[in-house]
Amino acid sequence: MSKITKPLLLTAVLLAITGPVAAQGSNEAIVPPVADTEKPTPYDDRLTRLSEIIGAVHYLRNLCKADGEPEWRQSLQGLLDAETRTEPKRRARMTAAYNRGYRSFASVYTSCTPAAVRAEQNYRIEGATLATEITARFGN
Repeated sequence: MSKITKPLLLTAVLLAITGPVAAQGSNEAIVPPVADTEKPTPYDDRLTRLSEIIGAVHYLRNLCKADGEPEWRQSLQGLLDAETRTEPKRRARMTAAYNRGYRSFASVYTSCTPAAVRAEQNYRIEGATLATEITARFGN
């Protein structure tokens, strides 16, 4: 199993099995560590999009769920650790995408609405599909 397979499979499962949401959450930032080498991959654009989706889902689920769900941020952290441990530029790009996804919905939704729930469901489905495609194509 390659370094990408396990974190992406976990992300795909998390995106696929989580259900509808209900009321309020937290705001945590991901801090990239310092490292030394850059190794771009053919799936970097897909990982960046997946990072953005995870950020959006994290915001929306925590908006609509009173006790919050830290596993979204933790899911990205696991992916960052597996993919970019010694690659600060890649890590920074993925972190920026996560933050962009999070902030894009924070600027629109301040309370849980039916539209926020639908957006979360759509992003979760897109993320699960994307994680599965990346794993199937590049996982081995």
